[in-house]
Amino acid sequence: MSPRNGVKLQDILQAAEDIANERGMGEVTLTTLAQKLHIRPPSLYNHVDGLNGLRQVMALHSLGQLEEALMSAAVGKAGDDALTAMGKAYMQYARERPGLYEAMLYATDRNHTEVRHAADRVAELVISVLSSGYGFKAEDCVHAARGFRSLLHGFASLEQKGGFGLPVEVDRSIEVMMNTFLAGLRMQQKRV
Repeated sequence: MSPRNGVKLQDILQAAEDIANERGMGEVTLTTLAQKLHIRPPSLYNHVDGLNGLRQVMALHSLGQLEEALMSAAVGKAGDDALTAMGKAYMQYARERPGLYEAMLYATDRNHTEVRHAADRVAELVISVLSSGYGFKAEDCVHAARGFRSLLHGFASLEQKGGFGLPVEVDRSIEVMMNTFLAGLRMQQKRV
């Protein structure tokens, strides 16, 4: 295959996301990526540090986009309204960009400073909404943020894998799940 001139990191990211969306993140390899871009695999090393480097770049990109989506959803809202909007934005992101969403989980090195900071910014955004909207102490905010993420990630992961086969509207299930979570937060708030 002849090398293609002018391949940029953005081209690589888009091609990797396309592969991940179509076939899953496990199918994103340097070989499949190079084939899609019509370049030789060694050419990718001009832009990324191997497969792990590619995964780190994809994770950074994904976390940045998720942070932006959550922030946009929460603007001008507080408490239940902010968390509901953020939950909807999270699910929309996972549905519209399943490959890039999955890439966040493939960041293999949690000690990678940039990835850690990007993940922390997403968590801090949720914690900020919990702190201002519910008046929780720092530790309680962390517990609630973990619960929020676990609910949404678990739901998104099951949905992506076809785990909801019963003939009940999935979006209604998300609404019920979020309302139940928020009711729990309000009960916890009364105890503070």
